[in-house]
Order: sequence, then C-alpha cells, then structure tokens
Amino acid sequence: MKLTYDINDKPEFKQNLIFAFQQMIAIMAATLLVPMLMSSYTMSDGVTTLAFDPAAALFGAGLGTIVYILFSKRKSPVFLGSSFTFLGAYAAIIGMNYGYWGVILGILFAGLVYVVIALIVRTIGSKWVNKMMPAVIIGPIVTLIGLSLSSTATGWMSTNGGAVYSLLTILIGFITFLAIVYASVKGSKTIKLIPFIVGVGAGYVIALILTLIGKVSGIEALQLMDFSPFANAFVPFSISSIVSVPKFTFIQAMTQHPEGVLPIDGAALGNIAVTFIPIAVVELAQHIADHKNLGSIINRDLITNPGLDNTLLGDGIGSIVGGFFGGAANTTYGESIGCVAITGNASISTIFTAAVGCMLLAFFTPFVVIINSIPKCVMGGACVALYGFIAVSGLQMLKRVDLGNNKNLFVVSAILVTGIGGLTLNFGRNPVTGSAFLTVTALATALIAGILTNLVVNGGHMGTGEETNDPISASADMMGEVEFEDVNKRSKKKSK
Repeated sequence: MKLTYDINDKPEFKQNLIFAFQQMIAIMAATLLVPMLMSSYTMSDGVTTLAFDPAAALFGAGLGTIVYILFSKRKSPVFLGSSFTFLGAYAAIIGMNYGYWGVILGILFAGLVYVVIALIVRTIGSKWVNKMMPAVIIGPIVTLIGLSLSSTATGWMSTNGGAVYSLLTILIGFITFLAIVYASVKGSKTIKLIPFIVGVGAGYVIALILTLIGKVSGIEALQLMDFSPFANAFVPFSISSIVSVPKFTFIQAMTQHPEGVLPIDGAALGNIAVTFIPIAVVELAQHIADHKNLGSIINRDLITNPGLDNTLLGDGIGSIVGGFFGGAANTTYGESIGCVAITGNASISTIFTAAVGCMLLAFFTPFVVIINSIPKCVMGGACVALYGFIAVSGLQMLKRVDLGNNKNLFVVSAILVTGIGGLTLNFGRNPVTGSAFLTVTALATALIAGILTNLVVNGGHMGTGEETNDPISASADMMGEVEFEDVNKRSKKKSK
C-alpha cells in the first residue's frame, strides 16, 4: 500500500508525538486489561490473589518494544503489548501457588522458546516459511486473525465490558467508529494521520456528557463511564496522585510473600515449563502471520529482511524483559498493525516514541487513570476499524490467488471454517492443572488444516494458488478470445 511515512522517515517532532500518542491509544486498553484480569486469579485457597499493576505492564510493553526494535534492526514497525494468549497459563500457575516468581519464570520459558526457534532458523534459513505459507494460506490466516478478534470489539460495544446488553453503548461505539472513518477519509492531511485520536476523543466526550446527565438525573443506563479510577487516584490527594512508581513485578516477587506460596524447586520448574512452553510453540504461527501481514502493508518481506530469526529474537527477549517488569508476556499487537495500515504511517521513529512514551507515562498517574476510564464501548468502536483492517489486509493478499480454481477454494475454506469455528486440538492431560497437556489453538489448527489441504490438492507439493493449472480452462479462455476476434472481423467485412 502507499505509505505516508516509510519506516525510515522521521515526521517532525510535534507531529511524531501526536502519531505516537495515537499508537499508544490503539494498544493501551488491551495492554492494561491483561494485568487486571491476572489480578482476579486466585491461589488454591480460592481467596488470595496477586496484584499485577497495569502501569507496570505499560512500562514493560514499552521496554519490550524497544528491545524488539533493536533486534529487528529498526525495520519492523509494530508495538509489543500484553498477550492474552497466556491468560490460562497465568491462572494455572497462580492456582498452583507459585506466586510472582512462577509467572516471571513462565514468561521466561515462553520467551526462550522463541530464542531457540530463532537460532534454528538462523542455522537452516527461513525460505521454508514462504514455501509453507504462500498467499493462498497466509491470506486467509491473516483474515482469520482479524475476524477472531471481532467478538472482542462487538462484545465491548454491546455490553460496555459488562454483562448487560445496551443499544446505547452500541450507538456510542458506532459513533466512535464513524468518527474514525470520517477523519480517515474526509479529514485534512494531518487529521487523516490521527483518526483514532479523533474517534476515541469524540466517543469519550459523548460518553462523559451522557454519564454526567445520568448521574444528575439518576438514570443508571446513561452512566457509561466508571469514575472509580479517578477516586482511587485522587482521593485522598497526594504526590502519588500525580507521580508514582509502578509496582514492578520483580519487586513484588522480592517483597510480597502471600501465605501459601510454594518454593520454586525442580518440580515447580517442570510444572511451569510444561504449562508455558507448549503455548509458545503454537504461537509461532501467529508471529509469522503478523509479520507477513505487516510486510504486505509496508511493501517489504520481513521474513527475509530483517529476517524471521531477528523478529523472533526481538519478540522473545522483548517478552522476557517486559514480563520481568510488567508481569505479562508481550506479543506483536494487531491493533498496532491496524493503526499502521489505516494511517499509512510506518515510521519506526513513531513506534519508538510510543514505546518511550509508554514507559514515561507509566509513572504519570493521571494519564493511566484517563486511559483506564475510557469506556469499553468506545474502544470497541475503535477496534471495529482496527480488526477490520487486519481482516481486509488478508483479503488483499488473496487478490493474487485464483479463486476460480477449486484447489485454492478448498484450501481457503479449510482455513476459514476451522479457524472461525474455533477448532482446537487437545492432547493428553496435565495432572497438575487438570487441563490438556497441549492445546493447539484455533489459529494454529487452521494453519495446519490449510497446509495439509494444499499438499493433498496439489499432489504433495505446496501450491501458491497464483497460477492457473487447468489447461482446459485456459483453452476455453483462448477459444473465447478467438471467437470474439472472428466476429469482429466478420463485422468489419460486412460494413465494407
């Protein structure tokens, strides 16, 4: 696609701050939500919980992103945020009473999986990736990533993050979405680069006005915003209401000792490893798909340059660093990729500035409070645009694929149906957690189904889907062209 700012371009300082702020808005809600969910998981007594600070997760995401940028040689413009994939693993480790150190070590194991795979790729090369994932496979996989996230967007719009369905929250979400659309399509050159600031800002203001009216009139249905983050931060008012040091997870691990936490011995390390490592292995598919998608947006093959080994190292080590500080493993964020696609701003400078901004603002209490106060219905409307662009970018990859060929249709069908249907593969049973020893996610299952189908329909070879292998169809097309030319010749003769 045509980019307004390429990866090496550097927008003016003031503009770059605004663009970076937009990236921060795009990734922040989900990044802050993960530690909130982790703080709700109980230990084996069903009561004791661990405290994971959203501000610390924000700092960890920013630091992890900088690590990723350095390892990817400043060639891959994407932000790393808190991963939702490991929520089940966090719940299991906390439930096994391994405490903060258990979570940190789990993230370490997951990150090391990426490091090991990166070293293998560096030895054998990455050409196999393009062979195993041609357009006929990677296109629907990327589309699937966007569609699989869509339920989060619509869920936030319809319930505002709660359990009660509301047409009003849907309206607010849709207004947010339309404001983003209008700013992106009809706005000035500058406004087109910051549509999410415009859209989220518009939704926030409307939600605030309705909430104030609801408070005054006593109408609960109009109270869309939760003011408790403001009360918790500013009542009573103190210096920490303005500036506070995040509760970094490694500090929590060294200073907080909830009753019942078990020592980290050999058995504990084994249990933590078997809980986290399998998830990291199957997540390789999403790492590749994200970078294939981002590469198609910025017109570069990121699997080749900077190389899959370098992006894996950046993702793995960035996740380890982020988890040490913030308690949550990091991953490349689809929201960030969607923001790049919509705005056309692929500047590494913007991503780097956003990362530094997250680290600094993690210490600034009012900013974290404001972000936490954004209604989920507003973020849901923004995510309709973000996730939609991810899905559409996958469809754009399919433009090169001959969908008139049944071979390709079967491959695409296998991926979309198994992925959207949520087909997972569960193997064995973990005696410690009671869950499956290994669960292959729906995305990874869809990828496997697509690859196997592609091999079957192409006689054991990986078809790209871009060529027409049907000689009968090709002959028919040629006959149609000849007949059309003959008719024209006859018409000319008659006219003479």
